[in-house]
Amino acid sequence: MSGIFVTGTDTGVGKTLVSVALLRLLSEQGLRVVGFKPVAAGLDKTGQNEDIEALQAASNIRVSRQQVGPYQLQAACAPHLAAQMQGVSLPSEGWRERALALQSRADVVIAEGAGGFCVPLSLTPRWGLDDVAADLQWPVVLVIGLRLGCLNHALLTAQAIAARGLSLAGWVCNRIDPHMLWADENLASLKALLAAPCWGDIPWMPALSKAQAVAALDGALIVNTLRP
Repeated sequence: MSGIFVTGTDTGVGKTLVSVALLRLLSEQGLRVVGFKPVAAGLDKTGQNEDIEALQAASNIRVSRQQVGPYQLQAACAPHLAAQMQGVSLPSEGWRERALALQSRADVVIAEGAGGFCVPLSLTPRWGLDDVAADLQWPVVLVIGLRLGCLNHALLTAQAIAARGLSLAGWVCNRIDPHMLWADENLASLKALLAAPCWGDIPWMPALSKAQAVAALDGALIVNTLRP
């Protein structure tokens, strides 16, 4: 396996957290790894996107911000709206070529989506991040924000992934709501409902460290899944 596409049940569920943890985990195994975020929306006052900065920092091969994040949009909103505000168009082709350029230098590329799996990048014609994932043809890892409604969101996303002919390699539970009732019961339900293994259960902490995020992943399962 040369690449993984990391998506989420929604925005703010921890895709970057999991992507960085995967990069660090695989780097510790001696693999050459690099992050890739095709589209990022939301730049700070210095013109940087925190997701791209985190992915670049976690990569162990030298890559530029532009290689990690080829399309960086100013406004922190849906990508097609951010692009419209800037008067730019996001291309419908060329994503695989950009990914292959990174893949040629790494053992594993961790590609991170934006928002949920079906976030639109253009309305006319209609296409979105699910098309990017289909173009890459890499197995998908689903980050599930454990909160009320997550069962429905996870099942719908799994269905959308399958509808694009993609494989759900695994999923990660991220406990983003410290006050959620019956959290463990919901996690058990996800394990029963999803036809893919759980790659990790990330606890809620006020200041979760990168090392703690890595430790919450099932390293042996992930490495065995990725081993050729």
